[in-house]
Amino acid sequence: QVQLVESGGGLVQAGGSLRLSCADSGGTFSRYAMGWFRQAPGKERAFVAVVIWNEGNTYYADSVKGRFTISRDNARNTVYLQMNSLKPEDTAVYYCAAVQKWSGTLRNSYSYDYWGQGTQVTVSS
Repeated sequence: QVQLVESGGGLVQAGGSLRLSCADSGGTFSRYAMGWFRQAPGKERAFVAVVIWNEGNTYYADSVKGRFTISRDNARNTVYLQMNSLKPEDTAVYYCAAVQKWSGTLRNSYSYDYWGQGTQVTVSS
């Protein structure tokens, strides 16, 4: 059973950095795609980034490309989201998600089977 636990959110000033972590306490990511999504108040959950675990391929939303980096640590069974040059519009609850087999686009939240509890990121101006 996959159990995703996120950490690393917090309050930061615009231009600052944060690193989010997502660990699986119940299984292995070796055959999964691992994604990060975010949801701001009153808005739908939006794709941020994804990594195909065994390939290492990564994909990003245009809004974060060049500022955010998704990476994985095989030994720790953990996926990270390094967020630099943060902007107030990055403020949201960030969710880690996992899927083992998918047929649709990994940019759609409906493609994922497992979700973390979310971690709040607040960027002040």
